[in-house]
Amino acid sequence: MGELRRRGLTGAAVGGVAVAAGTTLSTPAISQGRIEWRMVTSWPKLFPGGGTAAERFAKTVGEATGGRLTIRVFAAGELVPAFEAFDAVQRGTADCMHSTPYYWQNKAKILSVYTTVPFGMTNYESVAWLRYGGGQALWDEAYGQFGLKGFHAGSTSVQMAGWFNKEIRTAADVRGIKMRIPGLGGEALRKLGATIVNLPVGEIFGALQSGAIDATEWVGPWQDLAAGFYKVTKFYYWPGMHEPAVLNEMTVNKAKWDALPKDIQQIFAWGCGDEHSQLTAENDASNAGALEVLIRQHNVQLRKLPDDFVQAYGRAWREVLTELRETGDDLTKRTLDSYYKFQREQMAWSRIGLQEYLNARLQGFRVT
Repeated sequence: MGELRRRGLTGAAVGGVAVAAGTTLSTPAISQGRIEWRMVTSWPKLFPGGGTAAERFAKTVGEATGGRLTIRVFAAGELVPAFEAFDAVQRGTADCMHSTPYYWQNKAKILSVYTTVPFGMTNYESVAWLRYGGGQALWDEAYGQFGLKGFHAGSTSVQMAGWFNKEIRTAADVRGIKMRIPGLGGEALRKLGATIVNLPVGEIFGALQSGAIDATEWVGPWQDLAAGFYKVTKFYYWPGMHEPAVLNEMTVNKAKWDALPKDIQQIFAWGCGDEHSQLTAENDASNAGALEVLIRQHNVQLRKLPDDFVQAYGRAWREVLTELRETGDDLTKRTLDSYYKFQREQMAWSRIGLQEYLNARLQGFRVT
């Protein structure tokens, strides 16, 4: 990437760009070879994690292209609501978005795979699948049906199970609760008798406070602390098997993408990978300290989900997965075959690699 940085930061030669026609809002401003894009997000302005990542990405790309591509970021609600980002980019009201694909499973359920699935792959495994296991080609095919192209651009890493206004002692305790949980993880919980709703992060606190929902998952300690959920509920559960690690997306309008000069495409794609590393590391670095704050300063009650619940949730997920295979189209089936083939291979290695190392670390090393 040194060459890309060098070309971008020294202001590479400016070339003309042919831009596909769109709506008045969508047409990028081009002045003396400079292109201006609009990015919409599903996050509040500068919200820790996604909100700050979107701004950082725009700054990185602007600098690396020597100002040839500048991206103006619109937080959720500034141009379109959080859950309308997909439509805005598809129709050209915006040029790109920072969000996560399982918000769009109403378009096609298989899109959730590009965020996460219950008991699925970790962040690192998912990225390996996208880059080296055929996942990106399948994602391109899926998003191509909507005139979009997606890039992975951030990850939450390991997550928590969520916040509950009562203790969960058995699987039966989730029956009748109303929980904010998106994606296929929510579909599995519905089979255990919960009522599932999807809300953008800017609306979750108010829903918890008013009693409109009884529980929510969001991310992990760092982002959950920023959201303030500890102010209205105290039971904080782990593990987050419903979402092993959410992948964020930087998705672009395909016609706008095709119109970019090749070197700017390279810089943009590199910027997505760079932001993925940045945001993943930021979550990993921040979660431990945030968890201490939640427990010690805000008296949050940390709880582990009982084995009874984990097993019941696993059975429910297998039902959802079977239904998805049976009712899905050819692309859905090919995607699931590819994803789970890669996951099985990774699990065979992680059993003697990462998993056994972590077990050994617990036995042989104590942090004092």
